[in-house]
Amino acid sequence: MNDSVYNIAVAGATGAVGSVMLKLLEERDFPAASVRPLASAGSAGKTVTFRGEELEVQELTSESFAGIDIALFSAGAARSREFAPAAVEAGAVVIDNSSAFRQEPSVPLVVPEVNPEDLKWHEGIIANPNCSTIQMVVALKPIYDAVGIERIVVTTFQAVSGTGNAAIEELFRQSEAVLKSEEPAALVYPYQIAFNCLPHIESFHDNGYTNEEVKMVKETRKIFVDPLIGITATCVRVPVFTGHSEAVNIRTSREISVEEARRLMLAAPGVLLIDDPEALRYPMPVEATGHDEVLVGRIRRDESAENSLNLWVVSDNVRKGAATNALQIAELLVAEGLLT
Repeated sequence: MNDSVYNIAVAGATGAVGSVMLKLLEERDFPAASVRPLASAGSAGKTVTFRGEELEVQELTSESFAGIDIALFSAGAARSREFAPAAVEAGAVVIDNSSAFRQEPSVPLVVPEVNPEDLKWHEGIIANPNCSTIQMVVALKPIYDAVGIERIVVTTFQAVSGTGNAAIEELFRQSEAVLKSEEPAALVYPYQIAFNCLPHIESFHDNGYTNEEVKMVKETRKIFVDPLIGITATCVRVPVFTGHSEAVNIRTSREISVEEARRLMLAAPGVLLIDDPEALRYPMPVEATGHDEVLVGRIRRDESAENSLNLWVVSDNVRKGAATNALQIAELLVAEGLLT
């Protein structure tokens, strides 16, 4: 990074991702001259901590971005659509964690380990992909570049933190209720999530797929700039607090051995290979939590099809799946001089 310092706004500063964004700005020693925490009217007046200082949360409005260089948004798609243009108009570059702009042709959809070059054509707004998409493309990028990928079949096992703080609290409450032989109340999800799995993340489309599944298809094609790659997804919410897991099956354009795939993972940026079946070493959410790497293991041939592999991919969905990816984008904007 250069020696300049930047004024940062965090929209959604009191939420599950926004609070981690604040933590990472400090943890990664981002050159922030100031940080302006923003949230809804209901959270305005609360305080958050940054570099040992208590900062008062301000209400997010169209007037919130005067003097801001980078605006990190994690306040939901509706607020992003309403307020991100105002931030750009005020001179800020917006890094948005919602789905609001991901499929806009003029908005780069960026994972720094995969397509950092797309930052060069931003027009003020840069989109963070969906958390489940991010970890999958980080893991698959080295194989895609080496031998090509024709088809991806992915089943996700997604932690409740992907829904936010209310879902985290619901899993706590329901788990406690079940262990006490009490009836668990389902408020965030349509059914009990404690000791259960819900094959339903976001709304259903007419074709039977959920919006989360459709996101993974569209976002992967945009990030890889490959509209013809075959992708199908099944997304499942599981009773895990933090850390999304994915069972990924790929068909490659050319044959690749398990050994070569492992070598590619060892050299890939942002990937940590944990793949030693004899020692019972494989990725797990408890290992990914609090870390920024994408953990990859259980690499093995799909013996039912040619040129096919299975992988198990795990990552902290709040960090790499959201906050860390946004901070990495901000760091690249600074390093490459792309803020103007």
